Amino acid sequence: MTPMAATVPTLSSLLARYQAVRTATLEFCRPLSPEDLMVQSCPEASPVKWHLAHTSWFFETFVLREYVAGYQPFHPDFLWLFNSYYNSLGDMPEKKLRASFSRPPLESILAYRAHVDAAITTFLQHPAEDEATRRITLGLQHEQQHLELIATDIKHALFTNPLHPAYLEAPLALQGTDNTMPAPPQAWVNFQGGLIGIGIDPDPADPTAFAFDNETPRHQVFLAPYALATRLVTCAEYLAFIDQGGYARPELWLSEGWATNRAEGWHAPLYWRHDTSTQSGWSIYTMHGFVPLDDLSETPVCHLSFFEADAYARFAGHRLPTEFEWEHAATQVAKSMAANFLKSANLHPTPSSAAPGLQQMFGDVWEWTASGYTGYPGYKPLPGALGEYNGKFMSSQVILRGGSCVTPATHIRPTYRNFFSPGSRWQFSGLRLAKDGNK
Repeated sequence: MTPMAATVPTLSSLLARYQAVRTATLEFCRPLSPEDLMVQSCPEASPVKWHLAHTSWFFETFVLREYVAGYQPFHPDFLWLFNSYYNSLGDMPEKKLRASFSRPPLESILAYRAHVDAAITTFLQHPAEDEATRRITLGLQHEQQHLELIATDIKHALFTNPLHPAYLEAPLALQGTDNTMPAPPQAWVNFQGGLIGIGIDPDPADPTAFAFDNETPRHQVFLAPYALATRLVTCAEYLAFIDQGGYARPELWLSEGWATNRAEGWHAPLYWRHDTSTQSGWSIYTMHGFVPLDDLSETPVCHLSFFEADAYARFAGHRLPTEFEWEHAATQVAKSMAANFLKSANLHPTPSSAAPGLQQMFGDVWEWTASGYTGYPGYKPLPGALGEYNGKFMSSQVILRGGSCVTPATHIRPTYRNFFSPGSRWQFSGLRLAKDGNK
């Protein structure tokens, strides 16, 4: 059966979204110098210039080359040069070499983006196959993922510079918050559990409806009664873990976590630095430079590995939620567009509201869960090379939920499953406590 062509209004709205997403990436890069765009400061990160090229590569490779008759690629070598990990498409340079790509120059990368944007704009002026529309929609979600990675990667790059330059020179002023007020007392919201639905089945009749393949299919799981903390763990609370020897107490750590802790010499979250000029004895590096921990004590702690989050939960006498508990709870909380996402321009987690019920479920920090990353029952990856997008990473990864202060607001939903290796710390990742019900 021939797929139905997407309607003109659908294509018009998709083009508007395409232009908004692509523009947002470039706007975020505006404060950065060409030299900034070249830095790759840790194995997980990539240079910003590479991100700008790879996101354009995605549209060229999976849409323009396949659905535009006679399409002329911008450069024949870009097909392999900016491939990330799609082995079925051929070879690619080692990830650790991306910072050595002084050529092509930035001007060529920006011209590449403009070339792809012009071709997509022309393509969306006419009826398109549903599969092409789905791929453009996927490409926009992919671009938003890379916009978040640009934020986390450049923060790490600037921090590792001996001068510790700031992404933004203006002092950090968290919007819509009062940092002088203590966080509300930690309270609990109880859930009865039972047989509940998890995941999502996108509407097959709407090619712009979206969920990643790892969010599907919708299925049922049984949850015992449980409770979630009303807010995220704060820097002040985590400081108590440090002060009470949390990093030197092996009984709090998983075996691999303890080995990683020892090997890496951890003694605090990433971006925390001893500072005798502050009352707390610490400062924290932010996108605005170093800020005394005293001024951020009520904000959620972030840049924790799974191992650190799990150790703190044990220290507190509780545990991390499973991803199913988190999703079940999150579906009962409206995702406020006023939550602390990238558009708030805070670029840092903000203190919790004192309002009753669950707070900070979306935005602020990615929340580590106790769940390993694997496919749902009946999971099927996308066909062809796109099947390498998620499924090939279902090994030795841990699920995070909820988005962060550098996640685009339109990118997140209750079913969204992020995943990283348990030792990763360069993301804006923190934790919420959980416990069994009636305890």
